[in-house]
Amino acid sequence: MTVLPVRPLTDADIAAALPARPRDAQKADFGRVLVVGGGTGMPGAARLAAEAALRVGAGLVTVASLPEHLAAVVGPRPELMFQALPDATVLPALLPQFDVVVIGPGLGRSDWSRSVLDTVLSRRPAAQPLVVDADALNLLASMHDPGRDACWILTPHPGEAARLLGTTGSAVQSDRVAAVEQLVARLGGVVVLKGAGTLVAGEGEPTVRCDAGNPGMAVPGMGDVLAGAIAGILAQCRRPILAARAAVQAHARAGDRLAAEGERGILAGEVATALRWAVNARGPGR
Repeated sequence: MTVLPVRPLTDADIAAALPARPRDAQKADFGRVLVVGGGTGMPGAARLAAEAALRVGAGLVTVASLPEHLAAVVGPRPELMFQALPDATVLPALLPQFDVVVIGPGLGRSDWSRSVLDTVLSRRPAAQPLVVDADALNLLASMHDPGRDACWILTPHPGEAARLLGTTGSAVQSDRVAAVEQLVARLGGVVVLKGAGTLVAGEGEPTVRCDAGNPGMAVPGMGDVLAGAIAGILAQCRRPILAARAAVQAHARAGDRLAAEGERGILAGEVATALRWAVNARGPGR
């Protein structure tokens, strides 16, 4: 595997995106996040992403999902809001109400999923930040021409990265730096290539890597938590590259805090909870 010629992330990257809050702050100052996802049988992924956005400090977070998922989302986390999404016609009026949109956690690949993704891509306001994760990436890869977008953050694991690049997972893993930089060159915006030594790259920005994290984090839902953390920090700092770096580092540090008691059995929801520690570890007001 290629030796990574990039600097490691540090907790200073968290501080750069999340300065101390003013004493007179109110929740509207910290952004509105919309999580679009949770296809049939998968409400948990959207809920995990939404909780992560809250845990890193976003002001208001709403999940847009199938109507039958209301109880699964709001029941265990009443601080979240919910928008029923029986079909994509709801989205054009909904999207302008938010500062950041996440699409993909639990989305699936059904006709409903494709319609929802197509509508988000085509009808969101110009320059609205968009975090694209999970099956939204797979659907994007299946498009003849997904285009470029300076305002999105793509969060592929190696398999999703391979589909976006038209190559194999082993080829991606053999030179992860080249792969993440090829994704930025092809698709624009910011790309987070997940895995051991997660990489963050952006147009005109140096590629960085995360040395924190542990194998106990290789569990279902962990990517949903990261996507939500990116969106929640982005809602506050409004700079995609800073938000991606900060969220990757905070996510990994939260996982390492839990791994101090053993790597086996860590749950994604526990990492979402521990994000609060990770973004506040440097003192009051963080």
